[in-house]
Amino acid sequence: MADKPESNAYFTGLVFSISQAAMMQMGKVTNPMTGKVERDMNQAKTSIDMLEMIREKTTGNLTKEEEKLMNDMLANLQLNYAEEANKKEPEEGRKQDEEKKSNPEAKN
Repeated sequence: MADKPESNAYFTGLVFSISQAAMMQMGKVTNPMTGKVERDMNQAKTSIDMLEMIREKTTGNLTKEEEKLMNDMLANLQLNYAEEANKKEPEEGRKQDEEKKSNPEAKN
């Protein structure tokens, strides 16, 4: 089955699907079902971990193209995750903005 074109397409589709879900979960893209940007960093981490597990389980069974796709997707997701994880949560940012407005002399 590994040499069939449709199995390559299924694998590529799976990787893209999980990657897209992770990007939605990080709030990088709009959820097409709700039309809203939603953020769930725990779920994003789970999606990335799933792709890492798939990479480990398929080691030695992927074409060079599939291996490159998997490595590139994971690198991109991990960089985006690190960027998002270092951002303040929206609620936290709003609280700090309100504190600054109520006490303009307060230091950051």
